[in-house]
Amino acid sequence: MNLFNKQLKNSFRNKQVIKVISGLGNLHLDKIIRITKAAELSHASYIDIVANTRIVSIINSITTLPICVSSIDPFELYNCSLAGADIFEIGNFDNFYSKKIYFSSSQILKLAKLTRFLISDKDICVTIPHTLNLYDQIILSKQLEELGVNILQTEGSVSRKNLYNKSFNDNISHSIISASEALSSTYAISNAVNIPVISSSRLNYISSSIAITCGAAGIGLASNLYKQKSIINMSAYIDEMYYSMTSQLNNNQIYILSNLFIKQNKDLPVNKI
Repeated sequence: MNLFNKQLKNSFRNKQVIKVISGLGNLHLDKIIRITKAAELSHASYIDIVANTRIVSIINSITTLPICVSSIDPFELYNCSLAGADIFEIGNFDNFYSKKIYFSSSQILKLAKLTRFLISDKDICVTIPHTLNLYDQIILSKQLEELGVNILQTEGSVSRKNLYNKSFNDNISHSIISASEALSSTYAISNAVNIPVISSSRLNYISSSIAITCGAAGIGLASNLYKQKSIINMSAYIDEMYYSMTSQLNNNQIYILSNLFIKQNKDLPVNKI
């Protein structure tokens, strides 16, 4: 593990990272400040905000937490580095998925190369598109590691229709299937690279523990966090996720969760590498 940000090294090493995502299209400063304050009051490791230099400067002046910005524009990320951001993520693909725009491995690699050229002394994270099959995700992850990318993030997407069409006997089944794509990618990628992996998309207090079992160094929180009505509630939710993520599962729980996860993901192509 090779991270520039010393403040985050222990959290990544101990697999206790919580990344609080304020909403990558969120330009409402008041909402970003509320989420930032909630993160400060909890066990959050760092915050992820919109790649806007004005907002980065303001948030940097009111918090000691590391700031991550996400974009697909390397020059936008570079400008944010001058404004005080600490981590730079090639991501925020959701806005493009809704427009049927998808990114290939070669496009991601080009963006990563240029970003690393522009920002040589700070941490770079790349979100691995869930639209790639698992084998291609692994290949891309290994290539990004060779480029000097410091952190990888997984994502996933499960349609509400698919969720509603399934019957669940318990919350564990529902949690795993809701986050199955992100967990599958986390498991496959973390076994293929030696850099930390953040698991994100549809994680809750159950699947956050599973993410760590699958090899994640931490989790990203977004949509479920926005449902909380106050700073105190948001802070309590972050801590709930933290304690769930860091709790020690006993052998029987690990056996049950692992079998259920494998049952849902029978064709992981990890052995192809």
